[in-house]
Amino acid sequence: MSESGDFTHNYFNYFTEIEEHFQRARGTGLFLVSPLDWALIETWKNAGVPIEAVMRGIDAAFEKWRARKVKAQMVNSLAFCAQAVLTEAQLMAGAGAERPRRESAAPFSIEELRAYLAGNAAALPAEYGEIADSLGTLADDVEMQYADLEDLERRLTVLEEKAMALARARQSEEESLEARRELDRQLRPYRGKMTAEQLSMLEKQYLERNLLEKAGLPRLSLFYMR
Repeated sequence: MSESGDFTHNYFNYFTEIEEHFQRARGTGLFLVSPLDWALIETWKNAGVPIEAVMRGIDAAFEKWRARKVKAQMVNSLAFCAQAVLTEAQLMAGAGAERPRRESAAPFSIEELRAYLAGNAAALPAEYGEIADSLGTLADDVEMQYADLEDLERRLTVLEEKAMALARARQSEEESLEARRELDRQLRPYRGKMTAEQLSMLEKQYLERNLLEKAGLPRLSLFYMR
């Protein structure tokens, strides 16, 4: 299987498959995962945690929860499963387990990609003009970009990091403090279930997502085309 095909499957299905598996395990298909949950999924993806380990961890966490005689409350966050996911990832790594590879075409057309890049360029405020120009150039050269989505994702990551740096410079101290307060409030029930490294990565992802949302900036990753 080509590296491009492997990237396409792993990247574009990682988020949605985990979200759907959590919903099934919880037994409520209409349940929407929170911004904290999306940030947690992103930390797992970036850390290279196999999707099978995540799904096994979710199942193990819910089995343990359902075995309790007294259930204090419903499981409302993926963070509840964080320790079980870590355990499964360690077990898979120790066993030398490899992630199954499946062929998968990109879930969007060239024209959809062109519209996405151009739309994000148009959505950026004037002070982000340099980033908008770069997105416009990528949209104009969309055929070449479509041929190597992994490299395009790298470029979009660089542009998003530049946007975050500008947004962070414009964020007030009070706005930054409020974001951290909200993060602490959401994380408080789950801190004992995560390692220091997990918490650090999750906090970083959450604050970055919050920063872009508060600044009204679009997410540039190809994942957000879904």
